[in-house]
Amino acid sequence: MKTLSIMGALACIISIPTSALAQAMPTATARGSLQFGAGYTYAKPDFGSKAWQGISGFADFDFSSHVGVEADIHYIALITPYDLAEDTYLFGPRFILPFRRFKFYAKGLVGDGNFVIQVKQDNPNVLAGNFFTYSVGGGIDILAGHRVVVRAVDIEYQHWSYLNGLTPTVITVGAAYQFR
Repeated sequence: MKTLSIMGALACIISIPTSALAQAMPTATARGSLQFGAGYTYAKPDFGSKAWQGISGFADFDFSSHVGVEADIHYIALITPYDLAEDTYLFGPRFILPFRRFKFYAKGLVGDGNFVIQVKQDNPNVLAGNFFTYSVGGGIDILAGHRVVVRAVDIEYQHWSYLNGLTPTVITVGAAYQFR
């Protein structure tokens, strides 16, 4: 009996360092995080002095804590004083700097910009259509819960290949649901 007690104690002592270095299984097998969200968008276009407003949807997939991709849709057609709209469909990489509950990020996106004339008789000499668009920007995401992310601010400086180039500034605030 004494020999079995000694062998059991020795086995426990030997296994302590192994279990101390163990890692939780979900963390060890995680492949990234995915989040889907929506928000309110405020845009300062090149047409007129009044801002335009709309909604946005976005999806982010982060491969690691510092690198990911983002896809976003800006539907800036809800409040447009000049009966024009600027909708964009963009995709590209994002680089993240996590700090506690905050994710500071920078992004570079490319895609399609759709310039829409809502009332043609108000804008007879304006060219509508789809144009190549790119943007640079960044923002701050705040982890508000285990799955809820608040997009405190997202700012994009866009450049469209429209005639001499449109350069709207687009600001979005919103929230997302995160899958891990």
